[in-house]
Amino acid sequence: MIRILIHFTFAALLLTGVAVAQDVSIRSDHPDEYVVIRGDTLWDISGRFLDKPWQWPAIWHANPQIENPHLIYPGDVISLVYIDGVPQLRLRRGGTDTVRLSPTVRVTDREAVSAVPFKSIEPFVRNLHVVSPAEFEGLPYIVSNQEQRHNATFTDRTYARGLDAQVGEEVVIARLTNIYDSIGKDGEIRRVNPKEHWRQVLNVWDRQEDTFNTVSPWNRRPKNPVGYELLQVSVARVAQAGEISVLDIIRDRTEVKPGDFILTSKDPGYPSAFYPKAMDTVPEGLRVLATSGQKSGVGIYQIVSINGGSNQGVEPGHVFSAFRPGVKVDDRAGYRWGSFSKESEVRLPEVYDGLVMIFRTFEDIGYGLVMSGSRVVGAFDVLRHPDERM
Repeated sequence: MIRILIHFTFAALLLTGVAVAQDVSIRSDHPDEYVVIRGDTLWDISGRFLDKPWQWPAIWHANPQIENPHLIYPGDVISLVYIDGVPQLRLRRGGTDTVRLSPTVRVTDREAVSAVPFKSIEPFVRNLHVVSPAEFEGLPYIVSNQEQRHNATFTDRTYARGLDAQVGEEVVIARLTNIYDSIGKDGEIRRVNPKEHWRQVLNVWDRQEDTFNTVSPWNRRPKNPVGYELLQVSVARVAQAGEISVLDIIRDRTEVKPGDFILTSKDPGYPSAFYPKAMDTVPEGLRVLATSGQKSGVGIYQIVSINGGSNQGVEPGHVFSAFRPGVKVDDRAGYRWGSFSKESEVRLPEVYDGLVMIFRTFEDIGYGLVMSGSRVVGAFDVLRHPDERM
């Protein structure tokens, strides 16, 4: 597939001295060289050389003589070398079909290796949006469909209120799927269902992407919302502007319904290049909010949302260890002759569940992919530095 690649500069990856690798853990069975194959991810490649894949930035050597050295392609050769006793990973280009167009833009028929398997996160990258409470309050919305139908699909017309757009402009129609609400005395963030429980929604959190799910009744308004999660259902073009705008549906994933919202601002989208890394200091109270699929938890290559985003310094590529909070149990052995009370309760230690790598962030919400683990990662799991493992 022909793809235009824009030149990236990741100064943080440039190896500037011996500073790095005192604590880098190299795998004892690492290869001297590895030829990248189609389907590899940066996580896979890093894991072939490192015990801790998130230490990739510490030993990656970006050769300035190679164009776009941070983009790795199938056929490229990664080698581990030691310079003055310090390990470095170096890149040698394999076969290339590149035509140079300008100092910053080029065309290639090869697709660069991504940090995580893109197919696992695609619905959350292409179709998911999180907007702030202020943005949400001002969103235009669908007031009715053609001939007052409950559903509208491709080639149908639909009508929007509050839309400030020009004729011919394309807009995204999206449906409210979840609300992230800050509740409780400590401001704990929870993911809750939206108020309109009568509405059928295509829920991206369900692993069966093409099934419809009824949102459960929701009996209270959000107290302190921090973000509204919307799922794209279609794309429309403005046919007539005005107080009530006329829209032609030109692409759809599912039916458009009255009450759906319209997004006109361009989403920052998915970063096209990032790498596994660890935060220097993990924010206190960082945890998993929700999981895709089973409520009991999810395994490798499944999605979680967390209560941290750009405002908390969380970035795509950050890796965290997820720990299941210890449960309270009655000490029946120690209090075998007496009645149970608060004194008889003890909390068991936390249990390590797995590693999560963040692939997309909004202001206060992030989305991550489970990369490894011995147990399922569940809602309320506490997130800590990836070096903290049990």
